[in-house]
Amino acid sequence: MDFQDHASVVRPGEELDLARLESFLRTQLPGQAGALAVRQFPSGHSNLTYAVDLGDREMVLRRPPFGSKVKTAHDMGREYNVLSKLHAVFPAPKPLVYCADESVLGAPFYLMERVHGVILRRNLTAGLEIPPQTAHQLSESFIDNLAALHGLDYTAIGLADLGKPQGYLARQVKGWIERYHGSKTHDLAEVEQISTWLAQRMPQNSGATLVHNDYKYDNIALDPADITKIKAVLDWEMCTLGDPLTDLGTAIAYWVDAEDPQEMQRLRWGPTILPGTLKRAQLVERYAEKTGRDVSQIVFYYVFALFKVAVIIQQIYYRYHHGFTKDQRFASLGEVAKLLFQAGLRAAENDRI
Repeated sequence: MDFQDHASVVRPGEELDLARLESFLRTQLPGQAGALAVRQFPSGHSNLTYAVDLGDREMVLRRPPFGSKVKTAHDMGREYNVLSKLHAVFPAPKPLVYCADESVLGAPFYLMERVHGVILRRNLTAGLEIPPQTAHQLSESFIDNLAALHGLDYTAIGLADLGKPQGYLARQVKGWIERYHGSKTHDLAEVEQISTWLAQRMPQNSGATLVHNDYKYDNIALDPADITKIKAVLDWEMCTLGDPLTDLGTAIAYWVDAEDPQEMQRLRWGPTILPGTLKRAQLVERYAEKTGRDVSQIVFYYVFALFKVAVIIQQIYYRYHHGFTKDQRFASLGEVAKLLFQAGLRAAENDRI
């Protein structure tokens, strides 16, 4: 059976101007014959992702969401630059064409090579079976790959100007609190409680590396012939230079254990409850072994990551709440954000991940 990720019809309100897109592509890819066909990948809540075929040339187009308030979170030129430097030294897609001219599609966008692979979402695709030993190896590959990213020499690959590591953590905490208030739709007491806790418990930066900032199963394309092998990490829109433990915190914030309470199961982004899968604490332990980093304050990074993910979800819900998107997938995201804030507060109070 074919368990690879496939695109489908474009969602209403997220159509592309095909005539303008085709005209642009003909100038950028001269000599490429064949008709233009565009479909949309059904998942993803932030930047929009489309399968674009021009004859036999398979590509993927990324553009910002319609009606987004947060321009800096959807910098297509920056994402294109990251991939341009990264794809040669790390499993990431090869970028092909960047367009800054908003007259083409209403916003900057870029195209990259299509990576065919299996992408694991909340539940396994019907017919796909992952036995315990495979699940164990896959979760090891997942965390080992993150450790490898953090081990890259970002200066040597030309990404030293991607961010400002000095003071990164303090800026992140302050910035995400501000982003919440900029996309607030309801009063949530948990937000102020977590904000105070984060300010009081902030550790020193644990060094500077490339950080992906959204590392989870559904941002990874796996080899269909061996799903324990990672073909490409996707969605580099939030990549920067900063504290690597924020990346680890994000990875475990998305990682729900089988023993977690029912409300946490609702927040599961991938099939992380499969028998054989490493638990959050085991992921942290393996990461520490691979990198040699001190992970003794991982609770802070976990709580902050839950807060950050909640704010991202809140920003998406804000767009739906105010009618910028009609995507019904977003209707319940206000409640999801609240559950994430509550989970973060629980972790802070219990001092455990």
